[in-house]
Order: sequence, then structure tokens, then C-alpha cells
Amino acid sequence: MKNFFFLFLVTGFLGCNPSSEKKEPATSNAEGRIYISGAFALYPLVVKWSEEFQKEYPGVKIDVSAGGAGKGMTDVLSGMVDIAMVSRDVHEDEILKGAWQLAVARDAVFPVINTQNPLYTTISERGLKKQEFESLYLKGITNWKPILGKEVRINLFTRSDACGAAEMWAAYCGGKQEDLKGTGVFGDPGMAEAVKNDILGMGYNNLIYLYDIATGKCNPGIAPIPFDKDGNGKIDSTENFYGTMTSVKKAINDGKYPMPPARNLYFVCKGKPADGPVKLFLEWSLTRGIAFIDEAGYVALPADEVKGELNKLQ
Repeated sequence: MKNFFFLFLVTGFLGCNPSSEKKEPATSNAEGRIYISGAFALYPLVVKWSEEFQKEYPGVKIDVSAGGAGKGMTDVLSGMVDIAMVSRDVHEDEILKGAWQLAVARDAVFPVINTQNPLYTTISERGLKKQEFESLYLKGITNWKPILGKEVRINLFTRSDACGAAEMWAAYCGGKQEDLKGTGVFGDPGMAEAVKNDILGMGYNNLIYLYDIATGKCNPGIAPIPFDKDGNGKIDSTENFYGTMTSVKKAINDGKYPMPPARNLYFVCKGKPADGPVKLFLEWSLTRGIAFIDEAGYVALPADEVKGELNKLQ
């Protein structure tokens, strides 16, 4: 772990409204280096945060790398990095090893399918029930006939890396990541490409890798498989919120999208951080950093939850 220091004591803004973007930095004289690794789910937001933070604190350099939530957790507990990006709940054994968590944002995992699939229209209008997702990912059904009555093969993909997306998707299906069937691919970008390049492909992706931030529409070639939550065999108006990133994020925020696979995203340190650049960055993320969450394609935590997370830093 690198040694960090401040030239001046940082005090101030925590007593203010945590969602305000108007606060002035307490000091621009912080110096040091912060190392961050972990979940692909959180990576784009943390890259944006690091860029904006370094504009205010040019003396602090931040290195961010993605490799999966499991790698981030291993890295932070071994002292290789200062902060892990984690897209799942922290396990009890990790807490016993010193893991200290801070919720910073929210997103969701989505089952995805190739838009050229011969059953794409049927699946989009009908959706799938929870037990049908279970039969696919836990029992390994490789043909749509038992579900949709059509003889069409399913090429199922799962994640090969230890990651929050797989853990959350497995939790929704009623299992663990190691229970998930399918061909393993590495990372969120790899999953999106695998499904996009296979007409019969099906997988799961985090929000930011399914939708294009600039257009608010799904990335070309892949689309979400809707959840038939009431099990009536069709996607009703209350279940049909997948058209744009904005409508999906609202559904996550309103609790209309199931949780899991919706989930909180976390920063994890080995022990509560002392005063220094790491703590300053964590505080910044939950105050001025909130202003960048929506444009980065994520869902902000409710204000009372943000307040509670900030209190953990005191």
C-alpha cells in the first residue's frame, strides 16, 4: 500500500446536503496516489469520477483498472490497491479479513439476447418468468422448445471471471455463480460481444454495457429480455420499461425492476480509511461526485442512504 499524506487538514462539507454539486473543495493541496481495481460494472463511473476529482485535486493521481469484483476484493485485502470496486454484497468472510464497504451508486444486471434471434419478437412481447430463467441458467436447457414451443437452439453464455454481475444473476435464479450454465466469457465487454456475434446467443450484462449513454437506446445487436413478473405470459404496460436507459433507471429507482439483479455498487477498503487522499476521494464521490452519476449511466442512491454512507466515514 502506498503512503499518502495531506499538506492541510480537510474539514467542512459533510454537514451539508450530500447531493449538492455547488460545494467548493476544502483544499486543492492534497497529494498522493490512489490505486483502484475491481468490477466492470463500476469501472466507467469511477473513471469519470477520477477525471473530475483530479481536476480539483491535481496533486492526487488515480489509477483505475477493471478485472471483476472478485479480483478487486482480492487486491484490496492483500494491500495491492487502496479501493476495490465491488458490484455485489460483501461476504462475511471478507468482512472478517478487514473489508470495509461504502455504497456509492446503484445499477442492475439484465438478461440479454441477440436482436436477430428468430424468436426475438416473441421473447420481447412475452418475456420470461423467473422459473424459466432458472431452467435456462441452473438446469442448462439448450433449446427454446420447452419454454416457447419452438425448436430453436440456445447458446448460453456466462461469466468466466469472479464478478458481481454473475453473482447477482445467480442470486436471482436461486443459485451461486458456479451453478450458472453456459460458455464462460471474460468481462462485461466480452459478454456483450459474445451475444452480439451469435444470433442464438443469450447472456447477461450490466446496465452500462447494454445501453448507449449518448443515445439512451440499447447498443446495436443486443437487447434485454423482459421479466414477466406477474407470470401472465405477456409483458404488460407496467412491466414494459426497457425502451430507454432513462425509463430503465427510473424502474430500478422505483423498485419495479427486481432486486437482485438490481443491486448497490460499493467501494471497499481494507479497514476504514484514515484522513488522506483515499478518504477525501470517498467523501467527494458521495457529495460532488453525485452530479456525474446520471450522465455516466447509473442510478444515484436515495438521499437518506447517501447520508448514512457519509456518516460511516466519520
